[in-house]
Amino acid sequence: MQRILVVEDDLSIQAVLHDFLEDAGYGVTLAFDGAEALKEASIRPFDLILLDIMLPRIDGYGVCRAIRQKSDVPIIMLTALDDEQNQMKGLDLQADDYITKPFSMPVLIRKIAAVLRRSAKEKEVVKTVTYKDLMLDLESYKAYAKEERIDLTPREFEILRELLLHKGRILTRQNLLQMLWNYEFFGDERIIDTHIKNLRKKLKDADYIETIRGVGYRIDKENQK
Repeated sequence: MQRILVVEDDLSIQAVLHDFLEDAGYGVTLAFDGAEALKEASIRPFDLILLDIMLPRIDGYGVCRAIRQKSDVPIIMLTALDDEQNQMKGLDLQADDYITKPFSMPVLIRKIAAVLRRSAKEKEVVKTVTYKDLMLDLESYKAYAKEERIDLTPREFEILRELLLHKGRILTRQNLLQMLWNYEFFGDERIIDTHIKNLRKKLKDADYIETIRGVGYRIDKENQK
């Protein structure tokens, strides 16, 4: 079952969205404000986020910006702000769609299905990932630097894959644990540091992994050497 996070502070709209989405076959998690939304997004993965803009504590733009630093999850913004400037701001933050209130629930359901289909298609198409001297074959779990094969363990490959698939975004240790262990890891999260250290030794001159002290790691598509 695909799961949707609904972030909406109007309880009546929240209830309508909840019932329609469940009737359409989706699992639904509700959040009342921006801070609660970010907490929910950090706890479990979602297939799509319906995000109101005018929210208590952290507005929808702030939520979208924070999520986009860590995830490519599809985001549809819901708002009464129908002017072009606000729509452009949402799209500039890489929201996947923008729907103004009041909206038709059947139309919203169809837009959700379309965004989810597009997202699934994009994921299916990706079979290799390249960045500068690096190339990963996602099907065979083979990695190459300057066309020479690098011998990586499955976990090392997966960590490098996630960093490359999220170029320019900081991934925390917790992000990586959630992506790779699916919440089934109960040891020390600094095991990620050990894998990164081993990765760097193997990548040598092709090591583009940047440490963001106290936060996590990233491969920066703009600023790396």
